[in-house]
Amino acid sequence: MATFTKIKLSGSTSGRQIKVVQTGTAGTAIHTAVSGASDYDEIWLYAVNSSASTVKLTIEWGGVSAPDDLIEVNVPAESGYILVVPGLVLNGGLAVAAWASAANVVLIGGFVNRITA
Repeated sequence: MATFTKIKLSGSTSGRQIKVVQTGTAGTAIHTAVSGASDYDEIWLYAVNSSASTVKLTIEWGGVSAPDDLIEVNVPAESGYILVVPGLVLNGGLAVAAWASAANVVLIGGFVNRITA
């Protein structure tokens, strides 16, 4: 029987938001998925934009190849949290990172449901 454990994003300090500093690949580290093939991380990410302009956010999902590994979303100006990754699963120690069209204005929050077989 599988077990679920809610954990913080590995790139977060004490569960705090992660500031997207990078404006290109390789992005700011968000989370490194569980190693192995039988366990999974269900990852939920939300973004907030503190600037007065819309900012394009790019999530690098387990790699950096376009279009295979990239999730792109426009984060509206001065927005509250918007969902950018809706519980997608990842494992194998793959990394999730992010970069934005403007540095230091997008923050990412979220959590991981670790699913252990």
